[in-house]
This record gives sequence, structure tokens and C-alpha cells, in this order.
Amino acid sequence: MASKKSIKTPPKLFNETQNLIRSISQNLDGDFLAYWISSNSRIIGDDTIPFYEVCKNKNRKNTLYLYVKSDGGSGEASLRIVNLLRKFYKNIVALVPLDCASAATMLVLGAESIKMGPLAYLSAIDTSITHDLSPVDKDNDRVSVSQNELVRVINLWNSNKQVSDINPYADIYKYIHPLVIGSVDRVTSLSIKLTTDILSYHMRDIKKAEKISNALNSNYPSHSYPITIKEAKKIGLNVDELEAGLNNKLLELNELYSEMAQLAYTDFDELNYHDNEILKIVEGLDLKIFYQKDKDWHYRSEERRWVSLNDNSSWRKMVKRAKAIEETNFYVR
Repeated sequence: MASKKSIKTPPKLFNETQNLIRSISQNLDGDFLAYWISSNSRIIGDDTIPFYEVCKNKNRKNTLYLYVKSDGGSGEASLRIVNLLRKFYKNIVALVPLDCASAATMLVLGAESIKMGPLAYLSAIDTSITHDLSPVDKDNDRVSVSQNELVRVINLWNSNKQVSDINPYADIYKYIHPLVIGSVDRVTSLSIKLTTDILSYHMRDIKKAEKISNALNSNYPSHSYPITIKEAKKIGLNVDELEAGLNNKLLELNELYSEMAQLAYTDFDELNYHDNEILKIVEGLDLKIFYQKDKDWHYRSEERRWVSLNDNSSWRKMVKRAKAIEETNFYVR
């Protein structure tokens, strides 16, 4: 298929992002590191390895300024990233100009201080899961189930039950498998544990850490509830306003990353296309590592779903050697 039509490729913008990072770094008393994730991707455990690659050979300062933009992902991965960064840096300052939700909120809780811009928000950390036995949606995809949703369903049942009703589970099990409910209960405890452990890297008052963890897990009616700087201070986080000049530069960096992550679809016909989208970026001075999808998709009509083919997706590494920019595969398995 690829030979019949030229494959669209997204821009890498190495010089543009490096020039901006260099400008940002000149006004900081520590190292700068960007962690940017497209809305079409999420934080996962493998992301820890690019962080290590960026940090391992640096002439490091004591403080890391970590720019995070993500809708979330794995809380376990956030803990691993915080643990890794703490091996290299005594102090961490999180820079949050935009969305920093769910597992990304967990990640920035590993910083001594969080600086938030006018557009920034954190979110609740109550975990939802997509289980192998989860219900399916209209597109035949598995949907996520959260503890908060289950609790609300049970509360509604209890408030409207009749004398003849015994318990809600007979009805709930028609739609949600019992193993899914058990898994959701387990991951809720996991969210609180992860958040408390992440805070403990810099917070000596464990009771305060547990209080913040419980608030983030259960105080909000929606997982996506935007926790702005005012609310973040209220629950006990060390949060300050992001300086306007730095905030503007981070927004400019976000624009460049968004340009890199533009959709790069090449349509062959109504049932086949190629996807070449950049999904996530880890970048410091002189080194950019990014994950790029590179695969064909075919629509299997009898199953009503898309299946991937010829998957060459991988992490890629870009460095500048002399006057040439070198791009190589960065293997993570």
C-alpha cells in the first residue's frame, strides 16, 4: 500500500524546540526537562527509560524544572518516573501551563513545588480501568469503569429500592462483570497508596500526605474535575503562580509540540490507512526523544473494528552532532 501513495510524515522541529528550551534554561537556576503527551496517548511504564536516557549523561544541577503536559495514564508509571528523577535531582519544581490530569497530577505531586499558569489545572486521581471483561461501547471497544461510578449507581439504587429488592448486584452484574468490580475496588486503594508514596519523596508529614491523597481520590464528583491553583492550595499542595514570561514560553513550546503531534494519516481507500502520528516527547538540552506511531490500519468489517498491520512504531532519538541532526531508533521493549 505504501508504494502506491506517499506517506505523510509529521515535522520533528528539533532546532525550533531546542532553541526555545535553551532560552527557557537561561532563566532557570536548574535543569529543564519537558514531558509532553498528546491527547491520543498516555503515561506508561516504558516512558521511564527515555527519562533515564536524557538524565544519565548530563552535568546536572541540584534542581530540575519539569514541564508536564498530559491527560494522564498509569499511576504506577508516575511513581517510577518520580523515583528515577529523585536519583538525579535533590529538588524538583513542576511547571504546569496547561492540562496535567490524573496520573500526570500524581507525577507533579513528586515535586517540592508546583507552578501553575492561568490555563493550568490538575485533576482527581480516582482510577478507572479498562478490563478485559469490561462492557463494550457502540464501536465494540471496551469502556473504562471507575469506583466513583459504581458507588453512585449503588447509592442511587439504595435511595430508590423497593421492599422486595434484596441488593443491587444482581442487576449490576447484568452489565458489569463481578471481576471488573473487584478490580476497580483494588485500583482505588492503589491510587491512594501511589499518591501517598509519591508525596513521601519530599513530604515528611505522612498524615498530611494521606489527607491530600484521600482528597484527590474522593472529594470530587468527576474524574476530570479541574483543580485550579486556588483549589490546589486549599487541599494542601505547595502551589504558586507560574511567572508570566516563563508561562508564555512554555505555551510556545506546547504549540511546537502540538505541531509535531498533528494527525498524519495517509488514506489508501475506505478500509485502509497509514498512521504516522507523534504521541509523546521527552526533551532536554541537546536531546529529544519521542514516540511515533508508524503503522497501517485495516477495517475488518465482519468484526466492526480497526486492526493494525505492519507496525513499525517506536521511540526515536534526535541529537545534534557537529552541524548535522542525527535521528535514530531508540529501542524500548
